[in-house]
Amino acid sequence: MRAGKLISGTETVIAALSKGQVKAVILASDIHEHTSEKVERAAKKANVEIINNFSSDELIHAIGKKRKVLGLTDQGFYKSLANKINEGV
Repeated sequence: MRAGKLISGTETVIAALSKGQVKAVILASDIHEHTSEKVERAAKKANVEIINNFSSDELIHAIGKKRKVLGLTDQGFYKSLANKINEGV
């Protein structure tokens, strides 16, 4: 997150989506339905892909913070992560 390639938190991600700064959204698979709908609506409006392959526990372990909504702001980082997901890593 230090390199600015990842932002976290529902409101932060939604605000960045409206500004066109997010390349993809990662939603925890076990997120509350209301929050999910809110983020999905913003992502759809911004024409941004949503990745929901991970539980909140997996996201917490990956980034070291209790977050269920992440925004990828770097296209290269997004492509690399998408490739890893497709490989099953």
